[in-house]
Amino acid sequence: MKGLDWKWYKSDLNSIPKNGLKVLSCFSCGGGSSFGYKLAGCTVLGNVEIDSKMNKLYKQNHNPKYSFNMDIREFKKYPDEEIPSELFDLDILDGSPPCSSFSLAGAREKGWGKKKKFKEGQSEQILDDLFFDFIDVVEKLKPKVVIAENVKGMISGNAKGYVKEIIKRYDEAGYDTQLFLLNGALMGVPQARERVFFVSKRKDLEFPKLKMNFDMKPVPFGEVEKKLSSVLGKPISNSMRRYFFKTPAGKPLSYVHPKGSLFNYHKMNRKRVAPTVTASDNNLMHYKEPNYLNDQTIIGLQSFPQDYDFMDQSVQYVCGMSVPPLMMKGVASQVIKQWFGKECERIEDRKVANE
Repeated sequence: MKGLDWKWYKSDLNSIPKNGLKVLSCFSCGGGSSFGYKLAGCTVLGNVEIDSKMNKLYKQNHNPKYSFNMDIREFKKYPDEEIPSELFDLDILDGSPPCSSFSLAGAREKGWGKKKKFKEGQSEQILDDLFFDFIDVVEKLKPKVVIAENVKGMISGNAKGYVKEIIKRYDEAGYDTQLFLLNGALMGVPQARERVFFVSKRKDLEFPKLKMNFDMKPVPFGEVEKKLSSVLGKPISNSMRRYFFKTPAGKPLSYVHPKGSLFNYHKMNRKRVAPTVTASDNNLMHYKEPNYLNDQTIIGLQSFPQDYDFMDQSVQYVCGMSVPPLMMKGVASQVIKQWFGKECERIEDRKVANE
């Protein structure tokens, strides 16, 4: 949609022309990336998601044709004859393998190779291995293109060796891979969110080298505040108020904390882009009033549709765990333009001929 910005609604998708490209999303969570593909004109056939609560959210907001509520390790062993045939003819396979082991926040290397689970009720997994399980699915379905999003920490320090292994595994599966470090703030998302995107193409396809350059004007928090009726959520605790009032706008509370604690708690600045929305509850604060930001503001900062139905789930958790739709729209749009342009034209020609 021409002129679409971070404040949008699910009904806006009705006016976006379809390009005929088919997508399946793995590790889909609440479906942030799926919205991005839909905003780019793609048809998202369905998803693979281990968390039953997140999968319930996905189905509520996306109404997928196919939905696999299971571990990616289970899906990759799913009998081929029980998988719908159109999933073996995908244009894009999407995935955001869990990445907390490689986050720059906290102890990184100490957590590598250890079994973990994100939420109560999930099966334990060695999160570092899930990217390779995802590539096993790539090898199984053989889509034309694979787009995988992950944290910036994957290309820092010792994790670089892990990235080399991922690229090697893609190569063995028959794919050439490019890496892009992108910032959502330059892609229409009103937050500073740096993420790595692995974009891979099947080797038998003669696609040119992909270019990714985004330079949209960043959206400062003050502009977000103007578009919403209110941004104030619940008050911060009395124990944090003293740090809040001493902290300059745009800084984390650790800026004034004597031990450097509270580094995840950020105070907004009207003239700057908001910091990254994380899955931790209530860590973003107003620049003046001693209040956290409300749910509708978090939804806007993540560029989720304003009428997304979160049911009984935490807004910040779902948003923080998801790819911002406008960020994925930007990546998908460039892949479509540079790699699928002529194919989309052929699809459109066939539609016109059949009418």
